[in-house]
Amino acid sequence: MARPILLVEDTPTLSMVYEAVIRKAGHHAECVFSVSEAREKFAKSKHKIVLLDLLLPDGDGMELMAEFIAAQPDIKIIVITANGSINRAVEAMRQGAFDFLVKPFDETRLISAVENAQKALAIDVEKTGRQDDAGEFQGFIGSSEAMQKIYKMVRNIGRSTATVFVTGESGTGKELCAQAIHDVSNRSSGPFVPLNCGAIPRGLLESEVFGHLKGSFTGAIADKKGAAAAAAGGTLFLDEICEMDLSLQTKLLRFLQTSSIQPVGATKAHMVDVRIVCATNRDPLAEVRAGRFREDLFYRLHVVPIHLPPLRERDEDIMQIADEILAKFTAEEGKNFTGFSPEVRDIFMAMAWPGNVRQLMNAIRNVVVLNDGPIVLPEMLPSEVTMPHKNSTRADTAAVGALDAMRVEGRSNNIAAFIGTPLATLERDFIEATIEFCDGSIPQAARLLDVSPSTLYRKKESWDKT
Repeated sequence: MARPILLVEDTPTLSMVYEAVIRKAGHHAECVFSVSEAREKFAKSKHKIVLLDLLLPDGDGMELMAEFIAAQPDIKIIVITANGSINRAVEAMRQGAFDFLVKPFDETRLISAVENAQKALAIDVEKTGRQDDAGEFQGFIGSSEAMQKIYKMVRNIGRSTATVFVTGESGTGKELCAQAIHDVSNRSSGPFVPLNCGAIPRGLLESEVFGHLKGSFTGAIADKKGAAAAAAGGTLFLDEICEMDLSLQTKLLRFLQTSSIQPVGATKAHMVDVRIVCATNRDPLAEVRAGRFREDLFYRLHVVPIHLPPLRERDEDIMQIADEILAKFTAEEGKNFTGFSPEVRDIFMAMAWPGNVRQLMNAIRNVVVLNDGPIVLPEMLPSEVTMPHKNSTRADTAAVGALDAMRVEGRSNNIAAFIGTPLATLERDFIEATIEFCDGSIPQAARLLDVSPSTLYRKKESWDKT
């Protein structure tokens, strides 16, 4: 369904006449009578066509037009002005308006302006090779060629029962991809069960995947259905699959070969009908070569591979994602944001976004929670976005570089303070500082420290007991 036309006219009788003409021509219009109402409606619906009276009771229509264009550059704004204000209409055209109407005008002129705007939108769509909402698919946002290929792959994969191996950097949407595969498949009515293999301590992972019987180990006070059984008839998503312990990889391979599971403590296995989708932010073949991932399991899982591109490789999607996220968070938080300033757009386009879409979402959430609109300005952005070194390269080096700086500073300026401190204490302090630096992400901290996440989980478990 086409998005409604936003009609901004402060005279109720004229608004009713314009709305009736638009409806008679087969279109739908949402009517507002002030700048504040227009901002609120636009933040929620992101209209493609706006009829805008330049003379409004609580603000300047020209300023409102500039805000809308900053928020959505392809918008078609038709300005309405009085006969004595033709110069303002011309100025509006120079600043990006699509067309103008001079009061009084007849319904033919109004409908002609609206339909010309719709034709222009259609031409824009044809040029970019996408439909009006083709930039959104099963929760994904992006109109780039790379994402269109992903959407096509997901649609095709959904019709099969093959195991899928999703790769991509943190924050690119691997779980979203797995959910999309499930939702377009003939298993969509069944359960979708996600399990993060990197977030579960080694000793509990087998129980989490395959379940256990009461009394099978200390703490097993009742029978537990594992993720594989819970996903029966649906999809089991194994995230961070490369973090799985080698001994459990053997059992997972047997499960894939036989479609049967044996809970911890059980004497018999039973069949389970489940589709496997797995994901990792590492290079799985490199993990195989390093001996951390079974080669036979890799080839069993790697039937249909999907690689999600990082955000820095699809620049054309950055502002589309940002606009959608801003509108969503603005509505949730009850704020008045309508778009980004040109300076912020430049900053966003220059960013490397090592955390990908998740980092972009967090940055915008920070802005919306701590500020109010109507336009996102550079001074509202969190420091991680405005720091100069972030904009100097499109490579994922910022986090590692910052940690290296911490290490150098600590060695050169504070080494004397460490003398006499037990090695175990130094290790704990440094690991905990690294985890804090990574916003609590143990897998990310493990990559920076070049150790397995399971090592950090075991150390944290032992520290928590002391």
